[in-house]
Amino acid sequence: MCELKDNIIHEAQKLFSLNGYLNTGVNEIIEASGTSKGGFYNHFASKEELFLEVLTQAQKIWRGRVFHGLDEIESPTEKIIQMLTNYRDRYIKDTENFPGGCIFLTFSVELDDTRPHLAKEVYKGFAGFKGLLKELLEEAKKQGEVSNDLEPEEVSEMIFAGMLGAAVQFGIDKSIPILNRSFHSLIKYIQSFREKQLLRQK
Repeated sequence: MCELKDNIIHEAQKLFSLNGYLNTGVNEIIEASGTSKGGFYNHFASKEELFLEVLTQAQKIWRGRVFHGLDEIESPTEKIIQMLTNYRDRYIKDTENFPGGCIFLTFSVELDDTRPHLAKEVYKGFAGFKGLLKELLEEAKKQGEVSNDLEPEEVSEMIFAGMLGAAVQFGIDKSIPILNRSFHSLIKYIQSFREKQLLRQK
């Protein structure tokens, strides 16, 4: 990919994170990336095409941040805890790429009614991550880390909702202590399932 196209995507990503897709104009993106209309439209047929490129790039960054170090962990519940820690420390706090906070939250809120076909692309990522959480919880049941009574789908929804809630709060107040407390509670929530299982096994 050429340097100018990379730069346009990067600057658009920052602007979308701060102001949303709908409230960011092509001229703002052109100015931020130091190019011209010709330079912009030489790489993107439309703002919507740029959106899809930004979404792909943001998802790539998200995966690199959130899945960091998972290959070195065998325990399914520890993998979930590591993802939560990574999401908090390596993604939410990444102000260089996402100065306005979680870009996927911004997209989902503003595009749900106005651009449902674009919101659908964002929701695919949400569904994929919830599916991964569910798979890890199912594996945790198989390995005896958690009780067979645990409902993976319900718990994965709770974890996901907690992550999004913490991200929304951080987007509003930018409070690191509150963010840390929120994720500490989520991690304790997961650890409680393991602790209960250990007590049952004694």
